[in-house]
Amino acid sequence: MPKKKAFALRINEEMLKSIEKWAADEFRSTNGQIEWMLMQALKNANRNPKKNEE
Repeated sequence: MPKKKAFALRINEEMLKSIEKWAADEFRSTNGQIEWMLMQALKNANRNPKKNEE
C-alpha cells in the first residue's frame, strides 16, 4: 500500500458539504471521497500516478 502524506486543504464550506453528502451516498469517508475524486481527475487527464514496484 502506498504511503500517505497528510496536508491541510482549504475548501469552500458549501463545496465541502456537497462532498460530504456524496461521500455518505457512496459509503465512503470524506477523505476517501476526495482521494477518489482526485484519482478520477488524474485518470481522465491521462496523468495516473506511477506505481512503485517494491
